[in-house]
Amino acid sequence: MRWTLKPKPSEDKIKHLAQALNVEDFVAALLIQRGIETFDEAKNFFRPSLGHLHDPYLMKDMDKAVARIELAIQNQENILVFGDYDVDGTTAVSLVSSYLKSHYPHVATYIPDRYDEGYGISYKGIDYADDNGISLIIALDCGIKSIDHIAYAKAKNIDFIICDHHRPGEILPDAVAILDPKREDCSYPYDELCGCGVGFKLIQALGQNRNETVEDLVSYLDLAATAIAADIVPITGENRVLAYFGLKVINNNPRPGIKALVHQVKKKTLDISDVVFIISPRINAAGRIKHGNHAVELLTEFDFEQAQQFASEIEQYNADRKDLDKKITKEAFQQILENKEEERFSTVVFQEDWHKGVIGIVASRLIETYYRPTLVFTKSGDKYAASARSVKGFDVYNALDACSEHLEQFGGHMYAAGMTLKAENYALFKEAFEKCVQETILPEMRIPEIEIDAEIDFTDITPKLIRILKQFEPFGPQNMTPVFMTSNVKDTGYAKTLGSEEEHLRLFVKQSSSEGIAAIGFGLGKKLNIAQNQNLFQLAYSIAENEWNGNISTQLILKDIRTDGRD
Repeated sequence: MRWTLKPKPSEDKIKHLAQALNVEDFVAALLIQRGIETFDEAKNFFRPSLGHLHDPYLMKDMDKAVARIELAIQNQENILVFGDYDVDGTTAVSLVSSYLKSHYPHVATYIPDRYDEGYGISYKGIDYADDNGISLIIALDCGIKSIDHIAYAKAKNIDFIICDHHRPGEILPDAVAILDPKREDCSYPYDELCGCGVGFKLIQALGQNRNETVEDLVSYLDLAATAIAADIVPITGENRVLAYFGLKVINNNPRPGIKALVHQVKKKTLDISDVVFIISPRINAAGRIKHGNHAVELLTEFDFEQAQQFASEIEQYNADRKDLDKKITKEAFQQILENKEEERFSTVVFQEDWHKGVIGIVASRLIETYYRPTLVFTKSGDKYAASARSVKGFDVYNALDACSEHLEQFGGHMYAAGMTLKAENYALFKEAFEKCVQETILPEMRIPEIEIDAEIDFTDITPKLIRILKQFEPFGPQNMTPVFMTSNVKDTGYAKTLGSEEEHLRLFVKQSSSEGIAAIGFGLGKKLNIAQNQNLFQLAYSIAENEWNGNISTQLILKDIRTDGRD
């Protein structure tokens, strides 16, 4: 692990903000590191308001999108709400379709089959619309590059409204309206919305036509918060507002589908990490194992008993997903060893019977051991399909672009992408990708990094600090949980490993005359020796509260421990 202490802001800025907010200097530094430098910016950060949401009509083509939907309603046209099969897509479809159905009956939904149709707008989906007399398709979380598909639909007199958040290509599809804040000609003030977020802006604009305020639409924000958490978009600006109020809905009055997913969770208040690790994988499991339609059915069901039935089915899909994930990960590790590829700059593995629905998860698992850009291929029809995952700082999308002569198609982001290729091109692509990574990856990108916000003493960990840190939530990209470093720490003699394979580390640590604090380090069991024998060591950690039998105590969540600044 590389420990990197973030640069400290200027003393003048720190003193000014600390005084204005009546907080410790290092808390002011945490805020400045997040781009918050004034009292008003801090007020907006700590007190998110629905009033901070932008006017949806600032988004290019929003007027065209609303006008086309209103015309469809006026003319009694059939509308199809189409979306991708992942969490962002299925929540977006659920949000927009349920809003439209609350005002107009002729609305259907469509999620493409991951295996039969693949990612994005499909010809099969357009044919379904044509067969069912549908003249308007609203595409969510996809479509920005679907030039041929939109032309195919137009030939059948089917109009498209595209609501996407991915980077457009040089040419835009010939749609009635394209809502995408990443369009170069779109001056919308915030361009980090997820697909469901763009969908929310659409219903916000439609709502304004019906004299509805944003407060009237709060009940839809449980879906938006779920998508924001799952899609790993920055939790800044509008995303922070949507996630903040969405979490309130999840905790106080969630839709029956989400309530059914979380009703057995023991925690009183769910945070963004609970959404990431409890709600999102289950919604995703439907599209991975069975069909994304099951997720939409769950999220749009308003009878709780029926929602519980849907949730139990999805729970089984998630259990199946976990089993497949473990099996395929084990086989992928074996393949790397057999091919003697432990020292390569990239991981590219293939097995034709691997389940397409979990190869992205497997790629992430492999990175935990071999920290490098990773692609996991399986057979899909007569071609090979892969999911790619990357490491911090390395743009896997650009690397795929550099090797695109061997690919049939590809798309995605800096850290996650998908692609297909012909079987005969697999070996050529594998070597081209390895060569590209070797030539472009920086040495430090090959070592996992812990970014540390500040070095503090245990005496700085006060009830006031914990209250303030809670107000930093919801956490996520560009507002990550603060990570602290403390030196000259020793265990009080309780150091031990936990877990069936002794993979976790449990400590009770002190610094000079401070009170002891419990600490848990997941996956750090192998570092037990550093904490034994009254050794002095350093901790990198975040601060949390542990609730047990009604008692709440401070607990450190360890990221790493080291002696003398080294492992």
